Amino acid sequence: MSTKTARRLVSALALLCAPAGAYATEGALGRPVTGTSVMPHAGVVAPEPILAVNIGELYLDGSISGSRTVPVAGKASLGIDGKVAFTLATVMKVWDTGPGAWNFASSFTLPYVWTRVTANVSAGAFSRSSQDTASNLFDIYFTPAIAGYHFSKTEHVALSLNIWAPTGKYDPNALANPSLNNWTFVPQVAYTKMFPEYGLEFDAVAGLQFYTRNSATDYQNAPLFTLDTMLLKRFANGAGVGLIAGTTQQLGDDSGPLADRLNGFRGHDWAVGPIVTYDTKIGAKSLLSLSLRWVPTVAGKNRLKSTSTVMGTAAIVF
Repeated sequence: MSTKTARRLVSALALLCAPAGAYATEGALGRPVTGTSVMPHAGVVAPEPILAVNIGELYLDGSISGSRTVPVAGKASLGIDGKVAFTLATVMKVWDTGPGAWNFASSFTLPYVWTRVTANVSAGAFSRSSQDTASNLFDIYFTPAIAGYHFSKTEHVALSLNIWAPTGKYDPNALANPSLNNWTFVPQVAYTKMFPEYGLEFDAVAGLQFYTRNSATDYQNAPLFTLDTMLLKRFANGAGVGLIAGTTQQLGDDSGPLADRLNGFRGHDWAVGPIVTYDTKIGAKSLLSLSLRWVPTVAGKNRLKSTSTVMGTAAIVF
């Protein structure tokens, strides 16, 4: 296995460790955290049959001011503050499909979440400040098939269907929950274009998120469109630096009794920030890939605005 091929596999694995939000669109975030889904070599599925492991850590500290009403836990809150820490462990298998333009893989992610939510919950004509904390296994995330196509040695695309299952514990009366209490289906396309003569690489990941209804609160999240892009400069010593820009756009109004009261609570946001990477060989056949990014929210409406969105990943091919 060449170092170049291993690096591509590790980077593709990190893509599959896409982090989630701690509460649904009714909590002003949803599954995606803008700016965190794109990775180096995002569109590349390696041609070798290899098993790889990725560990990701995400921290987000966001809020919506008290001038806006936010649906959370089946109630209306005058503003919201949310802190989320995710640990995500992903295993990815690239299948032996032989030579050719197509390669295939599958992955499974086990997430653990800690979250703290502070909200001013309405109670009749008054509102009271409430705080809740949750820490437990989050909803599992799996991808039955990733199909990678190689247009050339420098241009690649990967297609996948990612699924979130509501396996975490959910309490409809709690502000903070280790589950969204819905299934989420995410068809996704990732693209990579490399410019080896300049040491540059462009990556983009686009997806659609379709949510089932939260049966406990009768809240239906509208579909979300996500797009994260990255331009990365690589150096001969294995280091890299780049810039990430991403957006999440809601494609319709939420529905349900509370959503209707809030005129559909349609939201969007934009995030921009830097990323640093480092790849190094371990022994004769393994490779370790590290990355760290900071992608604060620069504009948004009806979604948590965060100045402290930080994500680090470590992935290894055995």
